[in-house]
Amino acid sequence: MARLIHLNGPSGIGKSTVARRYADLRPGVLALDADQVVTMIGGWRTAFWDTLPAARRLALAMAETHLRAGYDVVLPQLVARVEQAERFAEAARAAGGEYVEIMLAAPRPQAKARFAARGDHAATDAMAEWGGPVVLDRIHDHVAEYLPLRPQCTVLDTEHLDPDETCAKVAEIVARRAAAEAPRARNGDQRGNLPPGPA
Repeated sequence: MARLIHLNGPSGIGKSTVARRYADLRPGVLALDADQVVTMIGGWRTAFWDTLPAARRLALAMAETHLRAGYDVVLPQLVARVEQAERFAEAARAAGGEYVEIMLAAPRPQAKARFAARGDHAATDAMAEWGGPVVLDRIHDHVAEYLPLRPQCTVLDTEHLDPDETCAKVAEIVARRAAAEAPRARNGDQRGNLPPGPA
């Protein structure tokens, strides 16, 4: 079964880097960054947040197409609203795939330091325009409120992990989910509602 692997987490935590490395090691896997899709839409520089919903719709359509072809998709995208995560899950199910949500986490000071150190990124200027550190703190607050509502989400603590180590941990989580799913699939239950297990 193909999987939509959603790497969730605060801005700057390392989602895109890990997604790219994960895909580079696995032929056929699509690293699908909605923040990069944004840059394909005219006017995004002056209206990033207004353009993002359209980019997410396009990204989900791309994800469904790739999943239907039998390939995994890794989607690095901050989500702090349950309904948005449910849209991702529904897209995976519609394509006959499984949705796996992994929250990349780190202590707030370290996460903010990573954000400050990252290079050019589509969302950086948009966040600076909306208040920079204030917006980042708000994002962390929203993520903290979101997580208790998503018991099926696996939280991966990246405090002491570099990108390669984080990528390896993501692969372990996906493999564990696949192994747990196999008996259910043989029994005809492909809803993918599995407990995440420890990271």
